[in-house]
Amino acid sequence: MVGTLSGRSRVLGARQWFDGFTVLVAIVFMAVAWPTLQLTHRVPAAAMPFIAGFAALPVLLVRVNPQLGWAVSAGSALLIALAVPHKAGSSLPFQVVHILALFVLVFAVAVRSPVRMVAVVWVATSLLFATTMAQTGDSFAETGLGWPLAITGLVIFGLLIRWVVVSRQALLKQEEVTEVERARRAILEEKARIARDLHDVVAHHMSMVVVQAQTAPYRIDGLSPAAREEFESIGTGARAALNEIRGMLGVLRSDGQLPEHSPQPAATDLPGLLEAAQRAGVPITWTVDGSLDAVPDTTGLALYRIVQESLANTSRHAPGAPVRVAITCATALTLIVGNDRPIAVRTGEHSGASGSGIAGMQARASAVGGMLIAGPRADGGFEVRAELPLVAALDPTAVRR
Repeated sequence: MVGTLSGRSRVLGARQWFDGFTVLVAIVFMAVAWPTLQLTHRVPAAAMPFIAGFAALPVLLVRVNPQLGWAVSAGSALLIALAVPHKAGSSLPFQVVHILALFVLVFAVAVRSPVRMVAVVWVATSLLFATTMAQTGDSFAETGLGWPLAITGLVIFGLLIRWVVVSRQALLKQEEVTEVERARRAILEEKARIARDLHDVVAHHMSMVVVQAQTAPYRIDGLSPAAREEFESIGTGARAALNEIRGMLGVLRSDGQLPEHSPQPAATDLPGLLEAAQRAGVPITWTVDGSLDAVPDTTGLALYRIVQESLANTSRHAPGAPVRVAITCATALTLIVGNDRPIAVRTGEHSGASGSGIAGMQARASAVGGMLIAGPRADGGFEVRAELPLVAALDPTAVRR
């Protein structure tokens, strides 16, 4: 805000100085045109200040309205050349001051006015000088080319100055836009960093707390009813806190762009996920047939999220049930996540987070051109089967939900 006001103050100051200089030039022109008019034209003394004024004062409009100033100056020049008698020996149809004023106004029009108006002023001024100056005894002017060529050069110079000024203004505006965009991007990156930190530091460990609290009654023998209730209370509170954290992450990522700018989990991160689940008390075994390094990033992200959701659902709804994960990388990537009959089935408990459950896993698989089916097994367990292509994802933004 302070910078904007300072910039406006500088602009106003420059305009005031320019207007003051313009008034000074008009006064000088008037001081020269009035007393010298009698040397070139035969006019009554009472008419001299008016004719001199038409020659000198239109320059006052050079910043406010150069088109109007040019029209007054050119029109009065033509009228003086045709109607005001010249003195013997005078070779110019109007005064030198009038010529200088016309040049100044033509240049101002070339710099500030629309291109069509510049063309009109150029043609009209060239015709004015070609027709009036050709009546003089000067051999070069009699050709009708000298003054129009001078006007043409002046217009071209004004257009070049205009192009430089416009280019400079466009560059400054682009720099301002770039600076604003850079600041906005920094804010978004900071929000994404905060979201990642919250997820990595809090949400992941909170999930482990939920899993450990829910599986403790089935992993530890001899727990009293009070201890079981305490573990149940810990799990409930941790789930509520986890849902609030996920909601906060959603707010931080509601910027209309991709939620994160840093690399997302890949297929090679799966062993760490499985080991973390095992350390949290989930009875899990896994096999990997083939190399996970060859899995594309989008497919690897979908695979990671599907396994993550499958383990979360198993821990919530079938605590204590052994889980087997089998991954095969051949012509396509095949994933099988299955658990045995649960020791105790918990129904009606959901995380409340968007994108969870079978529908969310199917959406992730479909986003990369794969498929996923899930359902109960004959032995009472539950199984998730997915087949994902080992090519780039069809919609890489769809899996970043």
